[in-house]
Amino acid sequence: MIGMSVYLGTVEFKEHEQRIREMNGAGFKSIFTSLHVPENDASAYKEELQQLGKLAMELEMELMVDVSPSALESLGFTWEQASGLLEWGISGLRLDYGISPDTIAELSQVMRIALNASTVTHEELVAMKSAGLRLESAEAWHNFYPRPETALGLEQFKARNNWLQAEGLRVMAFAPGDGTLRGPLFETLPTLEKHRGQAPMAACLELMKDAQVDKVLIGDPGVSPASLQQFKAYENNVIRLRANRAQQADKHALEISETVQSNRPDSARDVIRSTESRPAAQKSGQSITAHYCAARPTGTITIDNERYQRYQGELQITKTDLPADERVNVLGQVIPEDQHLLPYISGNQQFQIVWE
Repeated sequence: MIGMSVYLGTVEFKEHEQRIREMNGAGFKSIFTSLHVPENDASAYKEELQQLGKLAMELEMELMVDVSPSALESLGFTWEQASGLLEWGISGLRLDYGISPDTIAELSQVMRIALNASTVTHEELVAMKSAGLRLESAEAWHNFYPRPETALGLEQFKARNNWLQAEGLRVMAFAPGDGTLRGPLFETLPTLEKHRGQAPMAACLELMKDAQVDKVLIGDPGVSPASLQQFKAYENNVIRLRANRAQQADKHALEISETVQSNRPDSARDVIRSTESRPAAQKSGQSITAHYCAARPTGTITIDNERYQRYQGELQITKTDLPADERVNVLGQVIPEDQHLLPYISGNQQFQIVWE
């Protein structure tokens, strides 16, 4: 599952609503918001929170709220009454310090609860389970880290997630945005330091495919239109790659490259090989002459020319640095931000090159 973050009180609610509807249309199914803001009174957000919950119900989106005991009280609830928030459209609560295992277990019987993935201990989980924790409703949520150099490292993160999942918890982590960023630092809001400033789609795929994460939320308020298109394409199982044309590229070959392609099921070590490109080239009846046979660093988009005989017309994207080959024409280059997506184009995975 992929979700988004909404920070109440920052803009008019209609702006939140417009963005939520756009992102929901691109496959976002979860909303996170926080009332755990020490410098503000959570009661000031009560009306907006109710509006947010109503919209989440309309769009059938999950709504998770980070809430402190004092913030909950300012909304007119106690832990014993927290199930009343379900009527507002709130799916569950992110819980942190100062809440007893018994209270957490009781809440899990009526709503989704999210524990702090970084701080929860084995002993605490044992106590919660003994008190009746409903694991089907329980998740472990990592933090995001606004300050550069303070987010987590990949290997310890993966080890922690393996343990959490072995305990029966689903794991959530944050990926950075690349649209409207959250202040005061505006340095993106990732869980992993390596993702700071990275394209959101690439960060999400690494978290879900390689880092034992079940749910990813974009920590920043927004993503760029280009990233939104990538998420929308991924809803249809297509990885969208932005690329720059080579000035010398052949126009006919560029046309072949623009449709949705599939990597061959026998995925090669060094290149992504389009299944559809050779038949499309043959159908066109045009020969592909040798043209701009340059070096092929990682992310280079190429097409085999007539010198490669029966391979003529095969579209490829390099996954490693390769030398020039007189049988291979260079068409362009995947932009650096999207080269992180190449490892996730495995056998049979669809992809589309979008020339910028």
